[in-house]
Amino acid sequence: MTTAATSADGTSSADGPSGSDSGWRQRLRRGLGPSRGRTVAGCVVAALLLSLLVKTFLVQVFVIPSGSMMGTLQKDDRVAVDKFSPWLGEQPHRGEVVVFRDPGGWLTEPTGSGGIVRGVLSHLGLMPAADEKDLIKRVIAVGGDTVECDAGQPLKVNGTALDEPYLYPGSTPCDDFPVGTVQVPTGFLWVMGDHRDDSLDSRYQQLHNPAGGLLPVGNVIGRARILVWPLDRWTTLPVPATFARLG
Repeated sequence: MTTAATSADGTSSADGPSGSDSGWRQRLRRGLGPSRGRTVAGCVVAALLLSLLVKTFLVQVFVIPSGSMMGTLQKDDRVAVDKFSPWLGEQPHRGEVVVFRDPGGWLTEPTGSGGIVRGVLSHLGLMPAADEKDLIKRVIAVGGDTVECDAGQPLKVNGTALDEPYLYPGSTPCDDFPVGTVQVPTGFLWVMGDHRDDSLDSRYQQLHNPAGGLLPVGNVIGRARILVWPLDRWTTLPVPATFARLG
């Protein structure tokens, strides 16, 4: 008859080999518990650090805050923004859709409420923080360019009229805020929304903002390259062909 004894640590072991093996396995499982927990915690920390690095230097998802880019992007769409190229010193080009920090007095809409979920998503780069003051527009002209924006006329850059199929249907190029001729100095951009009748862009700022409507290149966070949400409208955001004619 086989008898079992209880050790000081509460483990029951048998006199035979199988009982001894069973007790050894139980002690091994108990020993692996904290180690496994540390491994999981380490993986979570590593994932968070990686997502933070990606958000800071590579790609971040931004939410479209208004209807000013309708024709291309709708309110509450999500776009993936390339932050790596500006970090390497690449300058914005005509026709690109860019996200930029408010240079002062441009943003009139509330940025939204916070919350735990939004805070977590913002740290992961899947959503902007509630207190971020960022805007999104299309680059029309860069430093050294001349913009002509007159009522009843097509928008011109360096004397060439732009063909703008990306405009929101019924939207006019310059009728709402005709600013005439503007010379863009080096280090600045001229940006406009695709829904010209609902965009307080460089035209409006030039007429109503004491600081003017020129956007400093240093305020650009990155280029919006992909519409990632909603999934049924997933698409890239290339530079329209009309800007290739400007050289």
